[in-house]
Amino acid sequence: MALNILVVDDSSVVRSVILKSLRLADCDLGTLHEATNGQEGLEVMAQHWIDVAFVDINMPLMDGEEMIRHIRQNPVWADLPIVVVSTEGSETRVERLKQMGARFIHKPFPPEAIRRVVQEITGAKHELNA
Repeated sequence: MALNILVVDDSSVVRSVILKSLRLADCDLGTLHEATNGQEGLEVMAQHWIDVAFVDINMPLMDGEEMIRHIRQNPVWADLPIVVVSTEGSETRVERLKQMGARFIHKPFPPEAIRRVVQEITGAKHELNA
């Protein structure tokens, strides 16, 4: 099953690294979408089916935590797998995000971290390409 992915981060470099990591993980990728903040991310989700969202926390206009709250309140999106990819250091905030059903990857991260979380979400086993 091809995964439609949304990557939400205000850094184009980080978005590129996440997308490259997904490609290296040899995931069955469908359409890849990008957004620079939570509001843009929600707009993408309103227009496209998304299977997994990778979301930063600290962004302008709408941060990732607020975006996740909106996602969880919408019955259509409530069960969407969300992976927070952030430098967030507050254990209280990280725990709050986990309680909202998000997984957490700290920046910087190795490509294997992306592969592992996709395996957990999909139940698939992929070998990391060299």
